[in-house]
Amino acid sequence: MPDGQTYIIPADLPEPIDHPSAWYGPDLVNSTEWVYQLTDHDIAEIEAAMKPLAAREADIAKITQADFPLPTLGPKLKELCNEVIHGRGFQLMRGLPVDRYSIRESATAYFGIGMHFGNARSQNAKGHVLGHVKDMGLSTDDPKVRIYQTTERQTFHTDSTDIVALLCLKTAKEGGASSIVSTMSIYNEMYKRAPDLLWELFQPFATDRRGEIPEGKGPYFEIPVFNYYEGYLSAIYARRYIESARRLEGVPPLTEKQTAALDMFDSLAESPDLRLDMDFQPGDMQWVHNHTNLHDRTAFVDWPEPERRRHLLRLWLAVPGARPLPPIYAERYGKVDIGDRGGIIVPGAMMNAPLEAV
Repeated sequence: MPDGQTYIIPADLPEPIDHPSAWYGPDLVNSTEWVYQLTDHDIAEIEAAMKPLAAREADIAKITQADFPLPTLGPKLKELCNEVIHGRGFQLMRGLPVDRYSIRESATAYFGIGMHFGNARSQNAKGHVLGHVKDMGLSTDDPKVRIYQTTERQTFHTDSTDIVALLCLKTAKEGGASSIVSTMSIYNEMYKRAPDLLWELFQPFATDRRGEIPEGKGPYFEIPVFNYYEGYLSAIYARRYIESARRLEGVPPLTEKQTAALDMFDSLAESPDLRLDMDFQPGDMQWVHNHTNLHDRTAFVDWPEPERRRHLLRLWLAVPGARPLPPIYAERYGKVDIGDRGGIIVPGAMMNAPLEAV
């Protein structure tokens, strides 16, 4: 495999996961246990931290937790982060009043809140630590385009970090709903139904870097979908990029059994018996643990007026106290040091937080 990296294939399939991270959508769809409603006092604390930074146009990419004090909300955020990393694996925070903020104020507030969860990581080859999920009029027919820059359905996938977070600023005219699903529940279902196919997902799959190539690396990397390391089962997945890697020199076609395993994985992810769907409202913040969940977005039709078009801000966060990851993750994460891993680092990129989608 490229670059001499190694992956670990367990001697036997790990036992089914008995943990809150192995959840099923229908059990949670009518629950509010995963929703935290910001209080007036929470918002006052956020604004007290945000307003001075925004007023002096502070460099958002350099804001730290110390720069964004939240005396009573901060401990609550620590509890929510613990639930995301060590518990259920996701959380929705609701009620940030983005309708009364400028884009700088929204971005500053969001980034400052995020620093109470972890450390921001670059999301692309440009070094963006604040991402804009917005249609750029592009298509994934271009091998260097990533799906979040289009109106296309994303399909279920993970991002290259411990936590992926989204802040909704504006919603689409139609579509654009968010879906998440537990990879731990997918694992449990495949363990029961097709252990032979599940075994295939512990073997390496070539995955396309989509032109975002770190120094000294090739245009693709090889990694299993499921990895079991130091007692933790983790998943990393992007079917579209597994498929698009086939165009690259040295990457063989998928075998019949590999395709069957990926197809079953996808069908379980998309099943209403497993997934959880949610419609974002402006001011919603979603926090998702990539190692135990996949996320997806439906295709959407946007408003004709530019100022009304769907727009989300995104953070990728490396979390102190997160789980250990196997060495093979360094192929995508750069390194696996807890609290300082993940993101997309390419030569010459400087960390920055643009206020517009570029």
